[in-house]
Amino acid sequence: MKDEMSSMRCNDVWDHVELPNDAKVIGCKWVFKTKKDSLGNTERYKAKLVAKGFTQKKGIDYTETFSPVSKKDSLHIILTLVAYFDLELQQMDVKTAFLNEELEEEVYMKQPEGFPSSDGEKLVCKLKKSIYGLKQASRQWYLKFHNIIYSFGFVENVMDQYIYLKVNRSKVYFLVLYVDDILLATNDNDLLHG
Repeated sequence: MKDEMSSMRCNDVWDHVELPNDAKVIGCKWVFKTKKDSLGNTERYKAKLVAKGFTQKKGIDYTETFSPVSKKDSLHIILTLVAYFDLELQQMDVKTAFLNEELEEEVYMKQPEGFPSSDGEKLVCKLKKSIYGLKQASRQWYLKFHNIIYSFGFVENVMDQYIYLKVNRSKVYFLVLYVDDILLATNDNDLLHG
């Protein structure tokens, strides 16, 4: 839990404020998981702070929601290309994906249980960035990812906007986005092993 709160502070996710009279506050909760290795041994324990986004109201504290998920058929085509052209394949999980993008809406959240503000327990968290559980979190992450990856010369696929391609001379790069997981396929061994 301390690691998660440290991550929230490092990413400047919220400010403690008094709840405005006309605003509503959403709750939050702690979700705990045990990460195991391939043999079933406990590797580590994880705690994640999750907003109770199911209490959000469309048009008030979110406008649009979706999760960036590539199509199954697109993934099959990429894996076929990997096998046929003997491309390198890497999977990446973006640890704090949802903490990277500013919110467009004003969202107020109760303080996390066990971590009251030194400024007072009556204050609420005015979210500056999205966190897991918010209805717009996946959308905000996708918008940030798209803008950054586009700046590196990647273009999105016409048939599946969550597949990106970059060709640089003889080097080819495919990125497949599945919420906050990224699959990278490339013939550039230096990129993966450098």
